[in-house]
Amino acid sequence: MTGEPRERSFLKALGPGLLWAGAAVGVSHLVQSTRAGAEFGFSLLLLVIVAIVFKYPAFSFGPRYAAATGTSLLEGYRRRGRFALALYAVLTIGTMFTIQAIVTMVTAALAAGALGWESPMLGLPAVWWLSAALLAICAALLAIGQYRWLDRIVKVVVLVLTVSTFAATALALPKIQFGEVSLLPAPGTFENLATIGFVVALIGWMPSAFDISVWHSLWTLARRRETDYAPTVRESLMDFNIGYLGTAFLALCFLTLGAAVMFGTGTEFAPSAAGFARQIISLYTENLGAWSAPLIGLAAFTVMFSTTLTVVDGLPRTITGLLARFREPEMPDQAMPTSRRVYWTALPVLAAGSMLILYIGLARGDKATFTGLVNLATTLSFLTAPVLAWLNHRAILGSEVPVEHRPGRGLIAWSRAGILFSAAFAGWFLYLLLGRWLGG
Repeated sequence: MTGEPRERSFLKALGPGLLWAGAAVGVSHLVQSTRAGAEFGFSLLLLVIVAIVFKYPAFSFGPRYAAATGTSLLEGYRRRGRFALALYAVLTIGTMFTIQAIVTMVTAALAAGALGWESPMLGLPAVWWLSAALLAICAALLAIGQYRWLDRIVKVVVLVLTVSTFAATALALPKIQFGEVSLLPAPGTFENLATIGFVVALIGWMPSAFDISVWHSLWTLARRRETDYAPTVRESLMDFNIGYLGTAFLALCFLTLGAAVMFGTGTEFAPSAAGFARQIISLYTENLGAWSAPLIGLAAFTVMFSTTLTVVDGLPRTITGLLARFREPEMPDQAMPTSRRVYWTALPVLAAGSMLILYIGLARGDKATFTGLVNLATTLSFLTAPVLAWLNHRAILGSEVPVEHRPGRGLIAWSRAGILFSAAFAGWFLYLLLGRWLGG
């Protein structure tokens, strides 16, 4: 500690948790939570809360590990053995292109709706061209401002969306017939494999994918270097808790908006990205008034832009750290990423792979691609969740973590319960899927 006032030192620690929130509040909230409310009312509310609660320990271990050891979770994986690094590398490489593709496509769809540009050009939808432009803009921002700009942009965006979402939700509450609200799914809901697939996709990114716990540890160290201040474990966890509680609150808000405005009306979400984006904006304007359309459109776009920006930074930063950890251990206060050359090689590769996925999908028609990519990306995250939660659990209990900074017995038990929850749910889904295939 430097002897600074507690409030000032905490402000220096504040940032990575909001970056985490900026990465989390995206497809899982704007798309999946809203769809859950629109199609099922409040009957999936408890499931959303359970997912948020059970995932908390694994996510919190990212900032806890970084603050306690001065190194990232990647070093924690390395210390468990190279197999852990290799396993994480396989999971990352296997999902990163799809993750980047879907968050960029949703952001581009919101931009297309705001600009009124939906006409194809050179045989490809406007969403594809806008996705390419967004990736280029994100790369330029990171090249110019690096972590500093990333931190400042996301803080503003999260604040704007939180205020506007809270206002819209508060005005939507009178539309709910609370006497008719059911918190339990209707009988037979989980007999439909399509419904089960949606629930799996909902939980997969609720409140986010476990991948970003590693990003969070890397951002914690980047913030430490940016401010020249080493936050305590308590300060890092406070920063994280603000972001985590904020994402939980927003998830419930979006589910409520979907339930209040669309559930029971017979209205279904458009299958295309651009059409869905228009409907998302209408959820707000129906409650705040037509005057709010430009403001809400900007807020929705900026929150998805923040997600795209954080993913564009988080994945190459992770790849860079992974390659470095295969070569050598990470030392406290070591400059990360170790090699800017690796970072700036990984970023265009990520962008090119993501655009290829969108090209293949969008060439067949935007309608099939939007919901298909959303479900694919979120389901992959759902199936890999138990493995990543287990890696985080092992890392935080490593001998390199000072005893006083390791989680207590209650949090350890909570973490184990979360791993079992994720594994049991994934096993149940695979069992049903296998039965469907074998049954023809």
